[in-house]
This record gives sequence, structure tokens and C-alpha cells, in this order.
Amino acid sequence: MAKVIAQFLEFLSVEKGASGNTVAAYRNDLRQLADYISGIGGGASWDVVNRSSVQDFILDLKQRGYTETSVARKVAAVRSFFAFLAAEGMTPANPTDGLSSPRVGKTLPKAISPNEVDELLEQPARRGTPEAKRDRAMLELLYGTGMRVTELVSLDLTHIHLGPQPFVRCMGKGAKDRSIPFHEQAVEAVRMYLEEARPLLVRAKNEQALFVNRRGERLTRQGFWLILKGYAKSAGLGDDITPHTLRHSFATHMLRGGMPLRNVQEMLGHANISTTQVYTHLTSDHMREVYERAHPRA
Repeated sequence: MAKVIAQFLEFLSVEKGASGNTVAAYRNDLRQLADYISGIGGGASWDVVNRSSVQDFILDLKQRGYTETSVARKVAAVRSFFAFLAAEGMTPANPTDGLSSPRVGKTLPKAISPNEVDELLEQPARRGTPEAKRDRAMLELLYGTGMRVTELVSLDLTHIHLGPQPFVRCMGKGAKDRSIPFHEQAVEAVRMYLEEARPLLVRAKNEQALFVNRRGERLTRQGFWLILKGYAKSAGLGDDITPHTLRHSFATHMLRGGMPLRNVQEMLGHANISTTQVYTHLTSDHMREVYERAHPRA
């Protein structure tokens, strides 16, 4: 069973261009299904799995307290997996055909105010260490472009362009390449990092990673998460600030400033505009709050 999962994950990565995070999540989900099938005496072959056993697996997940979002993701992994098996002739029938996915309520993303963003970005600017200059460049670039944190830490030196019309080239979901312009404040922060800080942090001359840690190696998502949490705490923003908070804030602030929805979609790298439209609800809520404060009821 594990061998077949590995074949599917290779297909997902190579043929479909799925991100490393997606592949890792699907690996975990499918191993969980394999353990469940084995645990109920389903044998060690995928071709004996039927619709009833898949439904029992979903029920087991719910009974064990998994959230609707987690269950929906696992069901999506299972559906994709069996569609692959059926297409490859590895199973006589697809047991997930006609299986409905759990309905998940759409959760609006959290955004912080421009003043709160300014306070957050100000934190590393108050320190003069190489790490602080790196952190300021990362935060300015993340907020100034709306990139995902995975895209940020995956940047190489060749992906950043600081000419008259500065832009960053990043690889998004599905191996889709896009170029995002960014403003002068981020340009200044990145240039300062490249000239004054990165040479003190990097050790190997052939290191291509744009952002490196104290060991001179590419900074990880987890490393950035810890850095952000520290600055968020210093700025008094609480513990619920995540790397995605800056992406959400960027999108919300761009729309409030009048940027067309299509432009925001392109900068965020959303495949479907419906994904970007969730931010229009945030801007509508904000405008309603402003109106209500300006026109309080008697």
C-alpha cells in the first residue's frame, strides 16, 4: 500500500506540480487511511477498498474530533488518490465516485490595520543587527507583495530585481511563476540587507538563498514563524499573528485603496478570482464599521 501511495505522490509532484506542503499533507492523509483500512482487517491492497470503508473512515475522523476543514482536506486527498488508481487501472472501480465532500463554512481571513502593520514593521528597524536588517527586509517584502511565506523563504538572489521598476519573481502553487512589483520602502530594506547584513550571515560563497539564518543557510518557514511571533509580541499584537496575516492585510489594504480585484488576484497568485473575492467582504465590513462610527444611532 505504501508503494502505491509513493507512486501517487510522485505523480502529484512531478505531473501536477503540487507544492511540497501539499505532497506532505497528502502523504499524511493517505497513510492515515492505510492504517485505518489495515486496522479494520481490510488487508494490504487498495483494490479491496469499497465505498463503505471510505465512509467509515470519514465517520471515524469526525468521531475523533477532527475539524470540518481537516476532514474535507483528507477527503479531497482520498478522492484524488482513488481517481489516480482508477485511471492507472490499479483498482477495478473508484470507491469515491459520487461521494460528497463535507461542507465547510468559509472563514474570512484575519487582517490587521495599517497602523498595526506599521508598528510591526518598525520593530526590526529599531535594531541594528544583521538579523534585524534581514527581518525588516523580509517583513517589508512580505507585506509589500502579498507573497506566501513559502514563496518568501524559497527566493534566490536571482529572483529579486532592484532596478528602476523593482519586482520579485516567485514560484507559487502549481509551479506557477509570477512577477510582483514592490514599493520603495521594501526596496530600501532589501538593498540594506543585501549590502550590509547578508554578507555577514552567509558562509558559503555559492549560497543562492536570498534570506539566510545565522548558520548562513536558507531560512525555513518555521524559522520565519518564530521571528514574526517575536516581533508581533514586541509590537503588542498578540499571539494570533501568523505569516498569512500580512498576506491577508496586504490584499485587504490594496482593495480598500482602490486596486482592481483582478490586479490583486494576479499579485496573490490565486487561480480563481472567487478566492480573492473573500477580501471584498472584509472591505465591505470595514466601510460599514466606519459609517456606523460616523453616524451613530440615536
